[in-house]
Amino acid sequence: MTSGIDPAVLYEDKEMLVLNKRSGLIVHSDGRTKEPTLTDWIIEKYPEIKKVGEPWRATDGSIIWRPGIVHRLDRETSGAIIIAKTPEAYEFFKKQFQERKVKKTYRAFVYGIVKDEKGLIDKPIGRSRNDFRKWSAEYGARGDRREATTGFKVLEKGKLATYVEAYPETGRTHQIRVHMKAIGHPIVHDTLYAPKGQNILGFERMALHSFSIDVVTPSQKVLHIEAPLPEDFKKAEKMLGDVA
Repeated sequence: MTSGIDPAVLYEDKEMLVLNKRSGLIVHSDGRTKEPTLTDWIIEKYPEIKKVGEPWRATDGSIIWRPGIVHRLDRETSGAIIIAKTPEAYEFFKKQFQERKVKKTYRAFVYGIVKDEKGLIDKPIGRSRNDFRKWSAEYGARGDRREATTGFKVLEKGKLATYVEAYPETGRTHQIRVHMKAIGHPIVHDTLYAPKGQNILGFERMALHSFSIDVVTPSQKVLHIEAPLPEDFKKAEKMLGDVA
């Protein structure tokens, strides 16, 4: 794999890994693209866990292995992701996510000035009517709308953007992106949900980072694991402060 986007190991024991995924690295193949993936790296470094978890069948009928993957991050999202190393750990973490016992904290820069210092976005999510790639928490979403809640807290305000922490209580696809757009503050450089957004704060990718995970392991260890902020976030923090 290309060393520039290889993940870093944040935590490891006999049951699990927590990796720091780099922006630009997809978690697993969709059966169409041939680029390197996080699961390629996992299989290369930990071949013994190749068949842990639930494989996925691509549209061409091929089997896509998803070793230990119990939750996902979008391609451009960086940060902490849990990988189960045994079938027992996989089932344990799967249940923990289903029961909403894993606490995830994200950092993001969003367009505009968020008025409230903190809040809870409680808006069900369905499919977008206009774009099959998108989801929506706004009027007109189609299909079954699934419950979704995201807490947030303002960290700092600038003139053009706000730095926030987000706490998804559910795990819907694109949830933070969809919810921030629904309250009028899409994530900076999110080309799918804010295609006309200004290119600010130096970002060349979506400004979303999986900052920390709080979880109890199968052996009942209580962990708080943080993924260091990437360089583009550190630069954006300084830039936001300079124009605040």
